[in-house]
Amino acid sequence: MGSSIAKGSVAVVAAAVVAAGCGGPADRSRPPAAQAAECGQVTMARSDAARQTRAMWIVSVGNGDWPSKPGLSVAKQQAEYRALLDLAVRRNLNTVYVQIRPSADAFYPSPYEPWSRYLTGKQGKAPGYDPLRFLVDEAHKRGLEFHAWFNPYRVSTGPNRKSLAPGNPARRHPDWVYRYGDALWYDPGLPQVRDLVAKVVLDVVRKYDIDGVHFDDYFYPYPLPGKEFPDKPTFKKYGAGFKNRADWRRHNVDTLVQTVSAGIHQAKPWVRFGISPFGVWRNRSDDPNGSATHALQSYDDIYADTRKWIKNGWIDYAVPQLYWPIGFGAADYRTLVAWWARQVTGTHVQLIIGQAAYQVGHGGPWNAPAELSRHLAIDAKYPQVTGEAIFSATDLNQDRRGFASRLARDHFGRPVLAPVSPRTAAARPSAPSRLQAEDRRLTWQGTGAAAYAVYRSPAKGPACAAPDPHDLLMVVPGTTHQITDHSAESGQVYTYYVTALDSRHRQSPPTRGAQMTARGG
Repeated sequence: MGSSIAKGSVAVVAAAVVAAGCGGPADRSRPPAAQAAECGQVTMARSDAARQTRAMWIVSVGNGDWPSKPGLSVAKQQAEYRALLDLAVRRNLNTVYVQIRPSADAFYPSPYEPWSRYLTGKQGKAPGYDPLRFLVDEAHKRGLEFHAWFNPYRVSTGPNRKSLAPGNPARRHPDWVYRYGDALWYDPGLPQVRDLVAKVVLDVVRKYDIDGVHFDDYFYPYPLPGKEFPDKPTFKKYGAGFKNRADWRRHNVDTLVQTVSAGIHQAKPWVRFGISPFGVWRNRSDDPNGSATHALQSYDDIYADTRKWIKNGWIDYAVPQLYWPIGFGAADYRTLVAWWARQVTGTHVQLIIGQAAYQVGHGGPWNAPAELSRHLAIDAKYPQVTGEAIFSATDLNQDRRGFASRLARDHFGRPVLAPVSPRTAAARPSAPSRLQAEDRRLTWQGTGAAAYAVYRSPAKGPACAAPDPHDLLMVVPGTTHQITDHSAESGQVYTYYVTALDSRHRQSPPTRGAQMTARGG
């Protein structure tokens, strides 16, 4: 499924409902425990089919999205971040990919790497709080998934080694680092570098309540015309048994991906590992398994064999950056969606399509406000597509030419739950109980859940039913046991249901339905 949930899914969900002994309005004469027990027989297993990821990237390198500039006060940094999360909620997104290691540095107290200069203006200078703890907590308060975004090998976007903090591993081990163009990069062929990256990632996985680990498309750097990445000495030392440097480089990246994947899932099996590759794996002219495109190839140019990672199950989700318009000759959007859908077929890897909001308004097809909306309409035709990711937060906020408003109107009109990791056990949390609705106010008895999903059906519904995923009204933190429905239309009759969600997004059966006629606002 893509951004628009397939129309047939509602019927599938409804057909899966089992509501033994229920069907009428809530019986207030019966004990709440008995009512809850009856409705606990409603199964919601098939409703997972209607879930999808709706994500946005929050860029920290170069102060792209957050923080807006280095050296802001703690209060200002936090206010800016909260505003971005509130934007995600308003746009009915459910996931954020937040860049916490943009350049071999850290947005948290790391035992391995220095504080990021994008926080304070000087690498190694502490910001006075733990930003990552704050970032995760604020996301979860809003029912958003938080994926920690790491750039594996970039050391600096500038060439000056002296700008690195004295304790930076890249400065203590200058032989690990190469200048390539105007940037500094770790050598992916060195086992010590891969070990460092794995330690950095697993340190965060163990210490923080993140929902996912996210890598972008930078492995070996993108090739510069006429310049070879200077790793001949490393190949000479470690390349025995490989026919050429290209195969060896792919092996190095494969080794990192496999190592990180195994470490994450051993530490916390429910934490998802996702990678956002360049949108073209290989062109069909070079490989019969490739796409009908004529573009740079991630397999050959940055040594990222995403197709292999998918087939081997080393990643839980892939977010190919399909940053081209429909009908573009070298890399047509429609062609690439179909190709990526085929790659995940028969696997447990979730396919999320990366959308280039930054392109909107910058010429050609991108001047059309509906270009991205048309992308999502194409995605909706492929059941393998389980979500969308928008690059990036600033562009979503600017809403150039009204593209974000158009997405909301055409595809993101209501919230939706994020998918459960396929590595997560099927056990579900207990259902909340004692749901009451009166004068736009809903209250219920909680179960200690991580969050609650509130559904609103615009009609008199059965007391025991699996709520239609299209009727999801909001997701609230587990500390919340009441809401006021300000959007209810006066005079309209509604039926409400509430389900519990655990920290892995597994969903309980619903409460017994509660009906309400909305009074004047």
